[in-house]
Amino acid sequence: MNARIIIQECNFKAVRSSGAGGQHVNKVSSKIELSFNVINSSGLSVSEKELLQQKLHAKLTKEGILLLQCSESRSQHKNKDLAIKKLIDILKNNLQVPKKRIATKIPKSVIRKRLKNKKLHASKKNNRKKPSIDL
Repeated sequence: MNARIIIQECNFKAVRSSGAGGQHVNKVSSKIELSFNVINSSGLSVSEKELLQQKLHAKLTKEGILLLQCSESRSQHKNKDLAIKKLIDILKNNLQVPKKRIATKIPKSVIRKRLKNKKLHASKKNNRKKPSIDL
């Protein structure tokens, strides 16, 4: 993954932000909409593209475009930076392949300890019963 190329391939669009803000909010476009084409990106390898398509299939459009919005700040420039950071974080997190879990053998001492505790618990319960009178 080449972050520089990915940032250059991003398309930004400034839109009016929703929510409270008074008179100023109606005349300033501070919300940023970032669109990144995963399929046609030259900053990603073929295997990375396939992995991202599998993991981000719910967030991608039919054309393979990832859309992000950022309106956290009142500044357009800060929102652009935040959107870029969000994109890079999403790509990095989804490109990581988790390590395969290797099953380990349970130590005999652990098995012995569990069985011992089980017997102690059973004997404690048995001692609470009323004694049976057999003639």
